[in-house]
Amino acid sequence: MIIVTGAAITTPETHDEMLGISLEHCARSRAEPGCIAHNVHVDCENQSRLVFVEHWADMGALKAHFAVPESQAFAGALTTLAAGAPDMKIFAAQDVSPQ
Repeated sequence: MIIVTGAAITTPETHDEMLGISLEHCARSRAEPGCIAHNVHVDCENQSRLVFVEHWADMGALKAHFAVPESQAFAGALTTLAAGAPDMKIFAAQDVSPQ
């Protein structure tokens, strides 16, 4: 499984628009092949920080997601609206059962 985490900082002027386009992006992305989860959260300690958590079946599914024109448009809009460059990290992971 591939896990993607990310964050973007809003301003008072951009917060509602950024949250709106982020919610739309997450809902659309969840319908893509290989998407296990795709969510955005408002950071409880910093209300201006949107946090993204995504789970993908494999790197091929994530690469296909990045190639979707709507994903590219979302990334461009988020970068334009954000107060600074958004942050993203990609991790390869496997489920581990506690014993």
